[in-house]
Amino acid sequence: MDSTSDPFAGSPLAPSLDEIETIARHVIETLPEPFRAAAREVALRVVDFAPDDILEQMEMEPFELTGLYDGTPMTEKSNWDVPHGPDVVWLFRRPILDEWAERGDVTVAEMVAHVTVHEFAHHFGWSDDDIAAIDQWWL
Repeated sequence: MDSTSDPFAGSPLAPSLDEIETIARHVIETLPEPFRAAAREVALRVVDFAPDDILEQMEMEPFELTGLYDGTPMTEKSNWDVPHGPDVVWLFRRPILDEWAERGDVTVAEMVAHVTVHEFAHHFGWSDDDIAAIDQWWL
């Protein structure tokens, strides 16, 4: 997603939870197959901040966590697994917006797209090192 497709470019208002979800769902629909089909099987949740129990478990502050994959990566699933609930990609709106504002060099849509792809990459079984090898975002 580039700045020309960012519906929030120039807007003084921060996108709502629903608007962040709309961007993320657009990102999912632009993934190449077979990733798109696999991503559609994962629940997407957009909230302002990570729940306290997640922050405590990860030993993180509320603004440090922009997204989270909660589930079993595809590379670790088997037919013998007993499901413990749906896989979920969480996006945390306020930390995403905070990081976007601090960076100043990307659009809101690009920031949401990056976090969305990063969390779905974990669903596909990629490690942070695998993602960093192809994602030049942080350079």
